[in-house]
Amino acid sequence: MNNDTICALATANGMGAIGIIRVSGKDAFEIVSKVFDGKDLTKAASHTVHYGFVFEDQEPGAESQGAGNGMLGASPRPTSIRQPIDEVMVTVFRAPKTFTTEDSVEISFHGSPHIAKKILEVLIKNGARMAKAGEFTMRAFMNGRIDLAQAESVADLIAAENEVSRKVALNQLKGGISSEISVLRNDLLNFTSLIELELDFAEEDVEFADRKALVALIENLKSKIQNLLESFRYGNAVKNGVNVAIVGKPNAGKSTLLNALLKEDRAIVSDIAGTTRDTIEEVLHIKGHAFRFIDTAGLRETADEIERIGVEKAHEKIAAAQILLYLFDQQDSTAEEVIDFVKKVWRKDLKIILLQNKIDLTKNGESVYFDAVKSALLPDYSTIYLGISAKDKTNIEILKNELSEYIESLKSEESSVVITNQRHYEALQKSLESVNAVESAVSQNIHTELLAYELRNALEHLGEISGEFTNDEVLGNIFSKFCIGK
Repeated sequence: MNNDTICALATANGMGAIGIIRVSGKDAFEIVSKVFDGKDLTKAASHTVHYGFVFEDQEPGAESQGAGNGMLGASPRPTSIRQPIDEVMVTVFRAPKTFTTEDSVEISFHGSPHIAKKILEVLIKNGARMAKAGEFTMRAFMNGRIDLAQAESVADLIAAENEVSRKVALNQLKGGISSEISVLRNDLLNFTSLIELELDFAEEDVEFADRKALVALIENLKSKIQNLLESFRYGNAVKNGVNVAIVGKPNAGKSTLLNALLKEDRAIVSDIAGTTRDTIEEVLHIKGHAFRFIDTAGLRETADEIERIGVEKAHEKIAAAQILLYLFDQQDSTAEEVIDFVKKVWRKDLKIILLQNKIDLTKNGESVYFDAVKSALLPDYSTIYLGISAKDKTNIEILKNELSEYIESLKSEESSVVITNQRHYEALQKSLESVNAVESAVSQNIHTELLAYELRNALEHLGEISGEFTNDEVLGNIFSKFCIGK
């Protein structure tokens, strides 16, 4: 980390009522004071706000030279003229009680993109440089204010699109996952230290670490790591949303269902079979959770080349979906067809909801399929069976509740911490592999040196999550995904 003073626009690009430019570094006060016509910021108290103007020095024009009036003894030509850029409020933050732990300044200006550009130009001209993507947060990490998991949660909080993802990201920013990992590492570190001590006394053949206690610790670690890994299904659903594929035969009512869910006419609805040739995707938030609904082409054999490509895409979406809504109606499908379809696409990580559509056309909305399908599929193929009318929106709210309950069912009862980050998930997987290797080494009474090696591996993988063990390539990849001003 260098000692440059950095600056960047902290608010979104574009026009707005107010914009904010952040400046951070050892020369922040001196640089901003050079362009601020107000209080001397080098003498200002921390966490105070000051009114004034940001200005730039301009070379005088020909009309300012004083020679045009023909008078002798005209005033000397000024070297520069101070021109105001904008009326601003400047906030001072003194180290170490700042986001980066460095001296920092925030300039609040009228939210014009042109004004922002001008202010950044004069700051750079006077000694600052433009910040790189995520550099403010990276400095907070490098200076020890937050760990790497907390830094990543900053990006997650900015990207949060629903209430649940906001709460999860905020919990991680407050150190939720860091605290959990810290407890695991400390327990493991104590035993690793004893094993390392045994290596120093290898010739005396003594044991400082109780192997039985180590086995108990390993079992506890395995359980906790496994719980964290299992929370990733819920965390991934919260962070990235859930893919929901709507499939069925042509004219089953897929597009009508999509429109009913969205409460708008998003997809074309027609009695002509094969209307939907491509996939249509829309995001809908239900009880704080994001669902990505994908309306697909009707599943059937077809000679039409365009429709055939659409059917192939439908099968691709089925393979990538987490929830499958299979629409059918008993006027056009048999119970055997429904059963065969479920068995064909079934996988353990896929939630299948069978929707008998057009119940408005059946007697009392009753299905003759339910018992046959249920007896054929349960208990080996877990599905939900629901009668709906996409046209009349009958039972659409019940369907939404089923979707929301699916995400809630993914929550781990064993851990209050939720893993949402793929990097954390992979580090935990490696940690579990190393812990299993330690357990195997103890059970086989393997040499202490090899046992110490496996323990160090486990510690290192756990440390990757908080940033205690990392490298420049990983850091560059993480922070490059941030906003420039964050």
